[in-house]
Amino acid sequence: MSTIVADSTPELLPGRLGNLTPEQQHALDEFKELIKAEGIFVSERHDEHLLLRFLRARKFHIQNTHKMFVDCENWRKELKVDELRENFVFEEEEAVRKCYPRYYHNVDKKGRPIYIENVGAIDIKTLFKVTDEERMTKQHVLSYEKLIVDRMPACTRQAGHHIEQCCTIIDLKGVSLRQFANAFGFIKRTSAIAQNYYPEMMGKMYVINAPMMFTSVWGMVKPLLDEVTVKKIVILGGNYKDTLLADIEAENLPNELGGNCECADRGGCRVGEPGPWQDPRYQNKVEKTA
Repeated sequence: MSTIVADSTPELLPGRLGNLTPEQQHALDEFKELIKAEGIFVSERHDEHLLLRFLRARKFHIQNTHKMFVDCENWRKELKVDELRENFVFEEEEAVRKCYPRYYHNVDKKGRPIYIENVGAIDIKTLFKVTDEERMTKQHVLSYEKLIVDRMPACTRQAGHHIEQCCTIIDLKGVSLRQFANAFGFIKRTSAIAQNYYPEMMGKMYVINAPMMFTSVWGMVKPLLDEVTVKKIVILGGNYKDTLLADIEAENLPNELGGNCECADRGGCRVGEPGPWQDPRYQNKVEKTA
């Protein structure tokens, strides 16, 4: 079971409900009225936390936010996301996990779900023997939907304050230039889904076991990124343990990453996916803000 966060009333970050400037509040109200007038507002999905994520992603520019939001809604209709949530079954999950390990595992000290991806262990050739890119994309989308519908609300209830972002750990241990090149196309496409349709959901990202080739590339890419995004990303080599443990309780971090958890009763950390979303006390009990 994950540790309940000690600080249940953290300082609200700018651009969130409860910490909006008059201009930001006006932009939220105007944007909400605009999509209501256009008939694309869905009260069950579009709470003010979600609308603010889109507004922050476009720096509260109404026209740019509107385009991003409409593009997202059109994409959801084209992919039939609501139908996927009801009907799609990813039977190859276990086989995929063996050649592309990625999973959620407890929460960090701020109450955010921890997402772990072992990029160094990706075997793209084997991956697309047991599945295909279309099914992987659908599974990726459903993972985000589950994050919003199940994981985040459970984390919110446990933490005692709104949770809408993740703490991500990208492990590059064992990655080779060829392996990275093979996987890059797929990673880029799934990253685009996150950026375009699930914005502002990354709270922190740790890239660990980063080889020299990656740090060199990062040095060139960093100046091209938004300053806010850059501040969320920490590049670490093999000596990452103390940095991770500064933000994550040892009992919430897998043993293989320097923590104490082994999920022995769940078949291992990569399979068990422990967290408040597994606790009946926190499941499906968070009311949305209209």
